[in-house]
Amino acid sequence: MAPAHEFRSRVLIAAAVLLTLGVTGSMWRLDAREDAPPQREFTLNARRYAFNPAHLEVTQDDIVKITLHAEDIAHSFTIDSYRIAKRAGAGQTVTFEFRADQVGRFPFYCNLTNDERCREMRGELVVRPR
Repeated sequence: MAPAHEFRSRVLIAAAVLLTLGVTGSMWRLDAREDAPPQREFTLNARRYAFNPAHLEVTQDDIVKITLHAEDIAHSFTIDSYRIAKRAGAGQTVTFEFRADQVGRFPFYCNLTNDERCREMRGELVVRPR
């Protein structure tokens, strides 16, 4: 009978360890999500000759996800300070992300030359301090 009792004790100890690890693992994952920077998503429509919306506002260290849709002709989304230049063909969509790690006001524009008025397409990204 002693071996059966020892076996049950070992099973109970193993179950307790697994439960403890499971709870701890879940808590760790929850903590990791809480520490992750917030993600801000924007859908930006580009159409002769404007961005809509033309003003984007985020907080420093946010992950910024932009879906750029070129409604009519090809357009780009360019922010020099962040070294971003993304192009969407006519009627196409491109999605990209970046971390807003610099505080300030950053103009964005279309850098394509297929139509001279594309250069008039302007907007602004505002990154507020944490």
